[in-house]
Amino acid sequence: MSDPQKSSGGTSGKRSRLGPSQKYEIYVKVLTGQATQREAAEQFSVDRSVVVHACRVAKQGALDALAASVPGRKATTKSPEQRQLEEAQAEIERLRATVTEQAVELYLHQGKSRWG
Repeated sequence: MSDPQKSSGGTSGKRSRLGPSQKYEIYVKVLTGQATQREAAEQFSVDRSVVVHACRVAKQGALDALAASVPGRKATTKSPEQRQLEEAQAEIERLRATVTEQAVELYLHQGKSRWG
């Protein structure tokens, strides 16, 4: 069986992890034609499948970002978690106002019954 670490020819037996900036650099080099996938893999000492995966993920990320952008609107950089937090805070404020209103009504009701 062949070692998957050595399948690209120029890599050593040690696995190397690429950072996001390196993956982006690979994507740009392949996209602009500065390097082929094989050349990029050799330059960064990774398997060609890593280059293919990085390019695929970068392309999908760019497509998702373009699909989400709407001309004439400010770009929203809120994550789903941030939106959920804002919705929860709005709900808390609504409930706080309801409880305050009910407390005032109860106080007024009890106060009147004491006088009666």
